[in-house]
Amino acid sequence: MSDTEKSAIAPSDETSTPSFRYDAALAQTIEEKWQTIWDQQGTFWAANVAGELTDGQGRHAEGRPSFFAMDMFPYPSGKGLHVGHPLGYLATDVVSRYHRMKGENVLHAMGYDAFGLPAEQYAVQTGQHPRVTTEQNIANMRRQLHRMGLSFDDRRSFATIEPGYVRWTQWIFSRIYDSWYDAEATNPSGTKGCARPISELEDEFRSGKRAIPGHEGQAWDSLNEAEHADVLNEFRLSYISKSPVNWCPGLGTVLANEEVTAEGRSERGDFPVFQRELRQWSMRITAYGHRLIEDLDTIDWPEKVKLMQRNWIGESHGAYVDFRVPAANGDETLKVFTTRPDTLFGTTFAVVSPEHPLLAHVPEQWPEGIDPSQRELWTGGYDSPVQAVAAYRAAAEQKTARDRVEDAGNKSGLFTGLFAINPITGARLPVFTADYVLMDYGTGAIMAVPGGDQRDYDFAIKYGLPVIYTVEPLPDCGMTLADFEGQAPFVSHDGIVINSSVDATASRGDALSLNGLRVDDAIAKVNEWLDESGQGQSTVTFRLRDWLFSRQRYWGEPFPIVYGEDGVPHLLPDSMLPINLPEVPDYAPKTFDPEDADSSPEAPLSRNEDWVKVTLDLGDGERTYYRDTNTMPNWAGSCWYYMRYLDPHDTTHMVEQDEYDYWMGPNHNATAGKSGGVDLYVGGVEHAVLHLLYSRFWHKVLFDLGYVDSAEPFHKLFNQGMIQAYAYRDERGAYVPAEEVEEVAGSTDGGNEPQFTWQGESVRREFGKMGKSLKNIVTPDYMYENYGADTFRLYEMSMGPLDESRPWNTRNVVGSMRFLQRLWRNVIDETTGEVTVADVTPDDKTLKLLNNTIADVTVEMEAMRPNTAIAKLIVLNNHLTGLDTVPRAAIEPLILMVAPVAPHVAEELWSRLGHDTSLSAHPWPQADERYVGQDTVTAVVQIKGKVRAKLEVSPDIDAATLEEMALEAVQDRLGGKAPRKVIVKAPKIVSIVPAE
Repeated sequence: MSDTEKSAIAPSDETSTPSFRYDAALAQTIEEKWQTIWDQQGTFWAANVAGELTDGQGRHAEGRPSFFAMDMFPYPSGKGLHVGHPLGYLATDVVSRYHRMKGENVLHAMGYDAFGLPAEQYAVQTGQHPRVTTEQNIANMRRQLHRMGLSFDDRRSFATIEPGYVRWTQWIFSRIYDSWYDAEATNPSGTKGCARPISELEDEFRSGKRAIPGHEGQAWDSLNEAEHADVLNEFRLSYISKSPVNWCPGLGTVLANEEVTAEGRSERGDFPVFQRELRQWSMRITAYGHRLIEDLDTIDWPEKVKLMQRNWIGESHGAYVDFRVPAANGDETLKVFTTRPDTLFGTTFAVVSPEHPLLAHVPEQWPEGIDPSQRELWTGGYDSPVQAVAAYRAAAEQKTARDRVEDAGNKSGLFTGLFAINPITGARLPVFTADYVLMDYGTGAIMAVPGGDQRDYDFAIKYGLPVIYTVEPLPDCGMTLADFEGQAPFVSHDGIVINSSVDATASRGDALSLNGLRVDDAIAKVNEWLDESGQGQSTVTFRLRDWLFSRQRYWGEPFPIVYGEDGVPHLLPDSMLPINLPEVPDYAPKTFDPEDADSSPEAPLSRNEDWVKVTLDLGDGERTYYRDTNTMPNWAGSCWYYMRYLDPHDTTHMVEQDEYDYWMGPNHNATAGKSGGVDLYVGGVEHAVLHLLYSRFWHKVLFDLGYVDSAEPFHKLFNQGMIQAYAYRDERGAYVPAEEVEEVAGSTDGGNEPQFTWQGESVRREFGKMGKSLKNIVTPDYMYENYGADTFRLYEMSMGPLDESRPWNTRNVVGSMRFLQRLWRNVIDETTGEVTVADVTPDDKTLKLLNNTIADVTVEMEAMRPNTAIAKLIVLNNHLTGLDTVPRAAIEPLILMVAPVAPHVAEELWSRLGHDTSLSAHPWPQADERYVGQDTVTAVVQIKGKVRAKLEVSPDIDAATLEEMALEAVQDRLGGKAPRKVIVKAPKIVSIVPAE
């Protein structure tokens, strides 16, 4: 058999097994008993400041310190859970139980991120409404999690598909839609930039305080409704955009950049993705780019996640530069963003995106003066710039944004027939179009400096364009410009500016020289000139794009927007929320041939005409309106769900202010800090730049508008690792059931790699993730039945550091079962079921070990290192096992410390020791400092001479106990096999020679 689902507990002879032995059957009985008691008594109910949500004793918070711990809530998959899924849930549960025992009022709940594509695709295949499928999946997942003994306050559970929740998601969208970002206003944190109600912007337009873009000199009230809508749309934080999007014909929907693979295909379904211009809802997350970076310094997140967000946002300091472009109907302006305005003197051509609006002004004929040797390459062989640009644009639409950037090495491009005038030098720069320039990045145009940029240099060499160097290496650096001229650009930022001086600038006629300056000084001087001359402005831009917020799907939140006969959007009043999904004859968006780039979206909601076309009175009498047939992406519900845990039954507030301040407000407890937020948020690092960034954006909008009092949603973030497992493939490459695979006897003789067979056929083993398609899943249900939930919990928490990936091996679970069996025997006589603990004073050796264990385990629990805490508990448990009589004063603290990890058996033992209340809120043991810090040594465990573990042990530990501890500590590295040799030199060294 394989290592995946192989029980390591030998069948017992029922006639010789003690009646009260702790085994899988007894564990299940105990666990189901205590889960019922916890449910009936409201043991894990968190107490709110006011209202109906009290603790199990009917009390409100009453000034108790709060602690809010939560997991990234799951999508309820039809596959259910495997043993890899609960790693984070168990970690959060251990922490929550520990904090309750510290006397804190702990909020720990679980909801379900229930809108999602799998349920909709299942509905498409079967005709079953996705709500039915989703609710069935939620019921199964809730059962699995409950059976695990997770200490959730189930009164606070909800799913994002519930109408009461959808209502508030739509309400938040309405607040974002009805807001604009004022970069000059001061936000509640005291820094620049703040969301403000759109009505305040209208007041500024109406009063004349602010000029109306595109309608300068006109009065606001002289504009019609459509003109008002168009102007405000350019300011709203949620707005209608017409821009290049990732259109996936095979799925029939538009995808965000993050949902497209590096190969330019959809993450789900692996379909081709194309660039199309469509009207879509977008969110102006870029307005918050600087604050999203700046406020990372106020929260306790892993540095790797902070770095990922900083890189994704990609803040760039530079300048906009305006180039005049002569065209047939007058001059046009080409606006370019650059981080190196000092290199304007070295700009020899410009490049625009194929979608750039400047291309509407290309000339009818090719201009004179094109080098005959370059003409074919520049023009592509087309008779006119109009034909060339149209053909090139059509070709670009067949590629995704990622394809276009990654194909930049091909240097594809065409001359447009236009020229841009350098505002400083007056040079006439040919304007090319190239698909590696994206319309939604920067301004969709670049000024090319081949002397300082590799991509520009390569393009210039291919198209025969001039190369001007404007920076030379520093003196005495070992290089000169001659090392680069004619061979490569000089791309270093660290150098001296050259070839950058004019007696009279083209646009102002004033002298400007950068020669001899260091680069940073030159940038500052050009920025000053641009700001003063009006030929540009210094600014900050971001790699981050605005968030595409429309999906052409059925299973999502409808937008609270209707359109008039004139196409003007109208926000529905809050009293009309929620807007619920209608019944439709077909759940599928219209899909197309995956290669049909010219197709257009058709959303399922458009097929219910009675729902789409409505008669409403929005203040101007009854009129006909049309609902938006797109739905929100699945990210919408997960952007704010953490706040709904505070009271999911509140029909008056998204979140009530006093409850928010108690659970999430600034400095709501000793560690929250000014940023406030959830005290502990556990989830995978894969959400670093999607869910986490989107949540922070929504939260900051609500913060600016005064609906919440803290600037960040999550104060502390912890990323758990992954549980991995072996999988097996046959000769065809197909996966076979791992539990049916057998190791070939003797295949490892002579140091050879092990060989495996399935149904008599040879298979090869690989190591990676656990999944249904890999046929190597181990389910929690299997673990409950064969070992019990406590053993499962203990094993997962002891496998290694929580933030590291680790291999699953069912054979090793027996070590966790043995620990709990020893703990049980230290309290209960297996034959009679009687309590054997004595009320005697522990000896000094026991007191020293006990108090050092309490002190050490407390440190490990605070640091979220349950694996090392468990190792120390094992030492104490083994010590008590060796005593003739187990003192109550020693075993009770041990049971209390075991409780967060193995709560059911701990509750049972606590009860049998005579306690009539749950230990879940019993004070955490406190170490007696008189006994702390004495008599422990570090034992090193080596495998083949390499240190693989370290154990803190008593200096007089016996060799047998040390060997057992060492083998348990490194069991995963031994592959479930007994070692060939173990050399113990107690108390400091254990050397292991593994089986070959």
